[in-house]
Amino acid sequence: MRNIKFVLCDVFTDRAFTGNPLAVFTDARGLSAETMQLIAREMNLSETTFVLPPEAGGHAKIRIFTPKAELRFAGHPTLGSAFVLGGPLQSDLVRLETGAGIIPVRLEREAATIVFGWMEQNVPSCRAFEQQEALLDALGVSGSELPVLEYDNGATHVYVVLSSREAVAALTPDLLRLGKLTQNCVNVVAGASTSFKTRAFAPAHGVAEDPATGSAAGPLVVHMARHGRAPFGEVVRITQGVEVSRPSELYAAVHGSVEQIERVEVGGAAVIVGRGELRVA
Repeated sequence: MRNIKFVLCDVFTDRAFTGNPLAVFTDARGLSAETMQLIAREMNLSETTFVLPPEAGGHAKIRIFTPKAELRFAGHPTLGSAFVLGGPLQSDLVRLETGAGIIPVRLEREAATIVFGWMEQNVPSCRAFEQQEALLDALGVSGSELPVLEYDNGATHVYVVLSSREAVAALTPDLLRLGKLTQNCVNVVAGASTSFKTRAFAPAHGVAEDPATGSAAGPLVVHMARHGRAPFGEVVRITQGVEVSRPSELYAAVHGSVEQIERVEVGGAAVIVGRGELRVA
């Protein structure tokens, strides 16, 4: 038997017991993928990360698991892992190797405390979502104000845009149908300019509703900027998680133009709320 240590943190918030909780196992050497998946199922959070020695020039490699599957990339695990590792590394730039490549995270400090982080995400690819009518029906909405598109930045997301924040808050999607329809995380959004509200549903990954979806924040602002709903080059604030009693704040900025997206950044705060050990064979 072996005791492995983990750090519990809440991500995309500066207050404990809000935001999106994350367990970071800081030394996952010797653990098989099967064991990591069992641990993630035991933790039963949206995601759990496992830190390994670097292999491709980063500071560390991380593997990210939902209760059901391993992910190439996810936002709140990447940002939260950077907060946890940034202290011991004594660095304001943490480069994390993920299944979608190296994601650099720039950390901001007040005195010795890390208070904020900005990750540079992959510029997402985009295509039309083919099962639009079935998706809208499973969500219980009549339409989307913008085209229903699928974005991939290492994680895959679909976006449906409604006319008001109240309409987003009132959603009662058929999660069973959503989980059978698509492996994508389904994001339903309202807002304009530099303020948006979103909800994210990923039942196919064992996450009914995600409190804060960092991998979705970048493509969300790309989607809005391409359609004239958000500015290029300015920081956009995104609220999420209220409906699951985990209010979260995410920030994102997209640089470039409609013709050429140059850089996508997503940021937020995080707080460490606990530490522990798990016994594994």
